[in-house]
Amino acid sequence: MNLRNLIDKRNEYADYIIREITYIIKNFGKRDPGAQGETDAANFFSDYLRNECGCEEVFTEEFEIHPGSFFGWIYITVTCAFIAMITSFFAPAIGAVAGVIGLLVAVIQFGFYTKIVDWMFKKKISRNVTAIKHCTGEVKRRIFFNGHMDACWEWPVNYHCDGAVCEAHMASSLLGLVFYTVLCIIAAAKHFVFAEATAHDPLKICILCGLIFIPLWILMYFMWNERRVVDGANDNLTGCYMGVAILKAMHDEGISFENTEVGVILNGAEEAGIRGSYAWCKAHKGEYEDVPTFIYSYDTIHDPKYLMANYRDLNGTVKSDKDATDLFYESAQEIGVQCVKGWVPPFGGATDNAAYNKAGFRSAGITGLNHKLENYYHTRRDTYDNLNAKGIADCFAASVKVLENFDNGAKQ
Repeated sequence: MNLRNLIDKRNEYADYIIREITYIIKNFGKRDPGAQGETDAANFFSDYLRNECGCEEVFTEEFEIHPGSFFGWIYITVTCAFIAMITSFFAPAIGAVAGVIGLLVAVIQFGFYTKIVDWMFKKKISRNVTAIKHCTGEVKRRIFFNGHMDACWEWPVNYHCDGAVCEAHMASSLLGLVFYTVLCIIAAAKHFVFAEATAHDPLKICILCGLIFIPLWILMYFMWNERRVVDGANDNLTGCYMGVAILKAMHDEGISFENTEVGVILNGAEEAGIRGSYAWCKAHKGEYEDVPTFIYSYDTIHDPKYLMANYRDLNGTVKSDKDATDLFYESAQEIGVQCVKGWVPPFGGATDNAAYNKAGFRSAGITGLNHKLENYYHTRRDTYDNLNAKGIADCFAASVKVLENFDNGAKQ
């Protein structure tokens, strides 16, 4: 099918997306994972997709989360760092154990987004919304557009400084933990006693020099502000509305596909460690394998010069589906939309795309921001008056072209 008419209306639908995002932020409460505002947004999207977008199949699924755990690992890891530093003076074997535990928690909970300390934090309920617009004939292919409805707690360092400082702070703090863990292992192996060492002993000097990490670790305790939830206009109502706007445009224009199902997946609790997409994949394991099915996961669609097809995700550890990612990149090029090939690097976190690929679904991750964190990322600046109409319009146009090419059999 030719969707040139929708592509030509990119600016009109960008304005629609901005109006809708503004409405949600003004009328619903804060949407941190498991909060009432997130629930209200899920209910709103469910009704809207059924009544305003013509989706015949709409369902909401609840799942359990422990939202404090995703950043709560910081408290555990930093405390282990202090234990390693303190015990390096008199009981380095204890420090070595504490350091290893702290590193494992950081790598597993944040590096791989795996549940290791979730059970230690308060339980809440989050929701996923799935909607599908059926085709008129035999189903031969299926495409989902994905975003997450929740918003993050503020990162004070990124708000008061900038992304480079924020990332350097995190990296140097973890480096300090590695530093003392290694020192403790060496000291324990050598039966080193700080009080008996000479002033020129290299281990003694290193232990004392490492004290420079103390202010960085103290600041890590304030890495996130649990009392302030950002509006999440860019991250990630823009991602939600890529799929919603496409379905609304199809409904407005009376467009139905003969052999292609079009749907959206709106996840909750992405900011709690992509828990919503993990839950969706678990609930739908083995489904949607009857025909070629692509999932396009959007996150923070803002700056048009950074519209990016991400070939790796989750701190660079998970591969995206190459065909799905290539299709987005090539579709954008085809209509003259600037798009670059990239990845979600170490300390870049993850998008829901990572969960889908880990579970065996064919997914691509699409972002629209500099992965060297912008000052609105996870801060109070992520508001409806800080949206980028051109960035939204370009991504919408490229996504419509993806749908057109997919319907015509591309990359299957």
